[in-house]
Amino acid sequence: MALTYQQTKLVRDTIPALRDHGERITSIFYRNMLHDHPELHNYFNSVNQKNGRQPRALTAVILSFAANINHISELIPKFERMCNKHCSLGIKPEHYEIVGEYLIRAFGEVLGPAMTPDVQSAWTKAYWMLAKMLIGREAQMYKDFDSWSGWRKFKIDRVVPESDDIYSFYLVPQDGKRLPKFYPGQYISVRVQLPDGYFQSRQYSISDAYRPDHYRVSVKRDEGARYSNSVSESFFHPGIVSNMLIDQFPAGSSVEVSHPAGEFFLDVDNNSTVPLVLISAGVGVTPMISIANTIVEAQPGRQISFIHGARNKVAFEDHIGQLKQKHKNFRAKIFKTNLANSDQIGVTYDYDFRMDLAKIDPEDLFLHHSGTEYYICGPEQFMLEMSDYLKSQGVQSSRLKFELFSTGDLALKK
Repeated sequence: MALTYQQTKLVRDTIPALRDHGERITSIFYRNMLHDHPELHNYFNSVNQKNGRQPRALTAVILSFAANINHISELIPKFERMCNKHCSLGIKPEHYEIVGEYLIRAFGEVLGPAMTPDVQSAWTKAYWMLAKMLIGREAQMYKDFDSWSGWRKFKIDRVVPESDDIYSFYLVPQDGKRLPKFYPGQYISVRVQLPDGYFQSRQYSISDAYRPDHYRVSVKRDEGARYSNSVSESFFHPGIVSNMLIDQFPAGSSVEVSHPAGEFFLDVDNNSTVPLVLISAGVGVTPMISIANTIVEAQPGRQISFIHGARNKVAFEDHIGQLKQKHKNFRAKIFKTNLANSDQIGVTYDYDFRMDLAKIDPEDLFLHHSGTEYYICGPEQFMLEMSDYLKSQGVQSSRLKFELFSTGDLALKK
């Protein structure tokens, strides 16, 4: 049942307090819920709990929901990201019961007298309106997953270094069954057990075209946030799962994997002939390799421009060069900032500075074509800069697609 006018007003009236105290509310929510339900540690990213990213992301979702309570359709892209992530992690309807209880309780703890019985009733109703939407969409997705529900055991067949800090893992299902297809750009979750007994899962883009007998993901070592002074250098909140995979899971090891998911993908069921521009930085290259490999195999006549930036060695550098050499419709431009050999400019890379789309020939960006689709993946600030430049050149937002790693707003959709 929809909220009444008065209930909608009560929810919207809490927006100023949520802006001021939102992260405190969500931090208390996670603290209390995980204390009383430690089994939920298996679902939540422990690193993002420590660095505050998860509370900030949840705060952004709550604020967006409250601000758009009368225009829920505006939030559909955000909800789709959430549902894909939830299904990749195995979130079920019963988890919403727990989340709702502790979230409303955290509201009351922080808002105090402002959380009147009427406000509590309005927010409880609003929460369940949102929860039922998500549960319904997730039920559809789980149905699409067919016989693969939950976690499936895979063997690491081999590990291949792609750069100084990115390693490709070839994952083969232990049951020997044919793997389901996915859209290039989508991810799988990989789950490992930590020494404390809890499980942790991370999402990794599949970094190749579809193969029926294995998936390939490419994992970047996560040193954490860098801190340095005149005396020493250290890192805060290093990655757990990525570093464990690289350091402790050689070929022959086993991991658990969930069904492919993700709303950032190229729809290969649509036989479009419009040009594709794939723009990435760092490990953001992984979904782009999947898209590029898929297109050169399935639609060799389609124009692709592959634009990538890296500090040091470019992951898949040799492969990108081979694609450029073998396929006349594939072009590539590489930016590098930390150069080992300046003589290689024009050979293994094209620009010796940070990525700047203004330096690229407009023909290589297919700016003249009104239908060109742009896929962008990399750090948040990078994606924002690429988006701003393309929009300044007349590219409509509908033709820009981003791999967003959180449910918060980045202004990319504006």
